Amino acid sequence: MAFVMDRDPCDASPRLGWMALDSAPESVSQARRWFRKLIAPYEPACSVDDCVLLISELVTNAVLYGRSDDEWVVRVEWLRKGSSLRVEVHNPGFPASVRLRRPDADDAHGRGLFLVDSIANSWHSGPSRFGGTLVSFEMADAWPSCRRTR
Repeated sequence: MAFVMDRDPCDASPRLGWMALDSAPESVSQARRWFRKLIAPYEPACSVDDCVLLISELVTNAVLYGRSDDEWVVRVEWLRKGSSLRVEVHNPGFPASVRLRRPDADDAHGRGLFLVDSIANSWHSGPSRFGGTLVSFEMADAWPSCRRTR
């Protein structure tokens, strides 16, 4: 696992940090733990617990459904977009395979994107700039417009 924290984000470079995780189940707990630790200095006003839950769901999906013939990683980035927090999860899967399901009460799986859709202010999926798939979500009002991140 590797991670970077950008100490001085600005409009031209809004990234707050990123991490590259192995494509393994234990990466889900690492993503939760490290996001919580790395986002803390920015003091977001949105629910960090909600963000951690959504990251957990998206990293789980990336580990389960990402595909590549080569060794690959799951990349998680978090950015400031105006007063919103945007979190992106990249993996080498196919963008067309991302879809929102409406699981029945007795379905054992299929709730990850449903949770993202229910909790985040918005979400998106499509091609990743690294190749493969991007799934992202935004949490509005993470920072009041008059307050600067550190």
